[in-house]
Amino acid sequence: MIKLAKREEQIMQVFWDLNKAFIRDIIPLLPDPKPHYNSVATIVKILEEKGFLSHETAGNMHCFFPVISREEYQQFALKDIVSQYFDNSYPRMLAFFAKEQKLTEKELDEIVTIIKKEQI
Repeated sequence: MIKLAKREEQIMQVFWDLNKAFIRDIIPLLPDPKPHYNSVATIVKILEEKGFLSHETAGNMHCFFPVISREEYQQFALKDIVSQYFDNSYPRMLAFFAKEQKLTEKELDEIVTIIKKEQI
């Protein structure tokens, strides 16, 4: 898997939300400034070549759908961030965010509780 460019990621977010869509359906859901139809079509084609999207043909149009789930990409992106900025250390990353967000002891306890529940 490879890291997506900003606009590619914005387009994928819309596809993940909708599950299936024609290009014309996703443009209104993209952030401003709205890209031109042809620009979106080009990026969608690139995403398909990268293996993030596939399509079904409906008449003479293509209905696109995600091949890679949001969760799969989140895992990849998080590993990339931890690797690049935190020396592959999740504790360092969590400590950084706790410090930057000025988390309270109660919020830290909530995080620990969530982690413990996920391990069961």
